[in-house]
Amino acid sequence: MKVTVERAQLLKSLGHVHRVVERRNTIPILGNVLLRAESTQLSLKATDLDLEVTETLAAESATGGSTTVPAHMFYDIVRKLPDGSQISLEADGDRSVLAIRAGRSRFTLQTLPESDFPDLAAGDMAHAFSLAASDMKRLIDRTQFAISTEETRYYLNGIYLHTAGSDKAATLRAVATDGHRLAQVDLPLPAGAAGMPGVIVPRKTVGEVQRLIEDNEAEVTIELSQGKIRFNLGHVVLTSKLIDGTFPDYGRVIPQNNDKELLVDKADFAAAVDRVSTISSERGRAVKLALSSGKLVLSVTNPDSGSATEELEVEYASDPLDIGFNSRYLLDIAAQIEGEVATLRLADPGSPTLIQDRDHKNALYVLMPMRV
Repeated sequence: MKVTVERAQLLKSLGHVHRVVERRNTIPILGNVLLRAESTQLSLKATDLDLEVTETLAAESATGGSTTVPAHMFYDIVRKLPDGSQISLEADGDRSVLAIRAGRSRFTLQTLPESDFPDLAAGDMAHAFSLAASDMKRLIDRTQFAISTEETRYYLNGIYLHTAGSDKAATLRAVATDGHRLAQVDLPLPAGAAGMPGVIVPRKTVGEVQRLIEDNEAEVTIELSQGKIRFNLGHVVLTSKLIDGTFPDYGRVIPQNNDKELLVDKADFAAAVDRVSTISSERGRAVKLALSSGKLVLSVTNPDSGSATEELEVEYASDPLDIGFNSRYLLDIAAQIEGEVATLRLADPGSPTLIQDRDHKNALYVLMPMRV
């Protein structure tokens, strides 16, 4: 294999694929990236056995072929080579090395044979549909924060992607929850998505897709089967296993009859929560909301360091109510509100609260209260 490629392009592509490779691997080949050269292109592939990313870039190939090299070391070498340089890659299969040349720099890396490299056989993808990259990004951005990190409840370690709504108003819905909070976002159902199975996309996959979306104007094609999902983003293809589990019936925790409505300026509310929570300890992040007609008093009391209160003018006309929330969770949800005004629908100090953007009703958040 002998191929010449421009540094900036190689660095960008390696930046995409090398992130999949875990730093510590018991299987040596999983620490490597697969390079495959054909006439005018070079493809790079990396996998952790659950997730596989392939990217193709333009290159001048004198002789085709393939080999695998340590991903992180290769990335660091390319990163440190001079800007604008042409990089020549030459594999010598007999000696199991890859020579890397750019200007006066020369490196040789130990290689492992391509035949050892695992292939995440995707099988038959029964469903395929496309949506705007900006919509895909929005689905992820607005729900990702609520993905559980608790390994015992593995079926919550991802985003549940499924169809919802009636025939007239069918939607593609993303839901994530960790048991303390829940995020749900709807999009109009893309053509071809009807009849797709509900799938749980793992947390690592979700993060990689989010980072790979660099052009909001582009289009993302999603293909899926019962066990795998594939995202096509231009020159990059990401294939991933799905979480094999049943997502809970989240509809049961979305409150329907919360009758106390609070309207608050999102920016003022977030800033006030952030200020008073400065006093809170790492252990007890509770912030108390005391509601009365037209007024909200936020307070935090920490026996070790002191207390803080702040008063806000709000739109609230129901009975007085005192309720507590985890301040970090409140701030996470406030950050998702796109408009200027947040609507909180409350019931009592022990019941979940429903939070929405007053102007954008296609996303909703549920937050469990805390004792204060």
